[in-house]
Amino acid sequence: MKYGLITSAVAPLMEAPPNEKEIVDEALCGMTVEVLEHAGVWYHIRTHYLYEGWVEEKHLCFDESLIQAWNDAPKKVVLQAHADVLGAPKVQGHYVGEVTRGALLSPTGEAENGWQKVRFCDGREGWTWGAFLGEYLTSWDKANEVALRRALTETARSYLCTQYRWGGKSPLGIDCSGLCSMAYLLNGVLICRDAHLLPEFAMHEIPFEQIKEGDLLFFPGHVAMYLGANRYIHSTAGNNCHGVVINSLDPNAPDYRADLPEKLLSVGSIF
Repeated sequence: MKYGLITSAVAPLMEAPPNEKEIVDEALCGMTVEVLEHAGVWYHIRTHYLYEGWVEEKHLCFDESLIQAWNDAPKKVVLQAHADVLGAPKVQGHYVGEVTRGALLSPTGEAENGWQKVRFCDGREGWTWGAFLGEYLTSWDKANEVALRRALTETARSYLCTQYRWGGKSPLGIDCSGLCSMAYLLNGVLICRDAHLLPEFAMHEIPFEQIKEGDLLFFPGHVAMYLGANRYIHSTAGNNCHGVVINSLDPNAPDYRADLPEKLLSVGSIF
């Protein structure tokens, strides 16, 4: 198997090359991807959450020594919506690179006055504000249900007002399944990147009467996260909206959205 590292802040994954084709997903800086095939400068890759698409060579690093070093390196996840990596531990430092929420950086050495020295997957080094980084979670525990449900909804809320972007999954732009899958991914849970319930993932269908915060609402071609008290968060480009908003399932609520409740297909939960 051949692997590569995503070196750009956001790397568009296309349905097929070239650029004129539809964007189906975005890979984020620091992700390790499996290379399935390539055609010229385009590479067909599979992410660790089992999603496939075509990405341009300029977004990838294939250096085997860097890949091995990155696999062995400690990692932090970026929680800030957008963060600069600078050449010195001060705001006047020269620009080294940038990352968005969900990207991975490797901390090196001790923090200095709130700044953390970090390394990109391709070997670039610099400094970012330490509070922008959080624990990189790759697993979850059903026993922590209450805390995990709260964390899922808080993570989804962190994307409020982000613009809608087809295939997007960063604070620069995000779609409905991008929002829900990133809220889960940042809490160590892999779910389907699209608005579907698939058997290879932990999420399964439950009766609507059993819904709790953090569960997902599935509509035709759309998915939202339930927040409790009849409210849900989603990224939408319909109903005069263009981004991440909160709506209600209650017809008497001022933020009720009439076009969705009647189309509800199923409810999904990992618990």
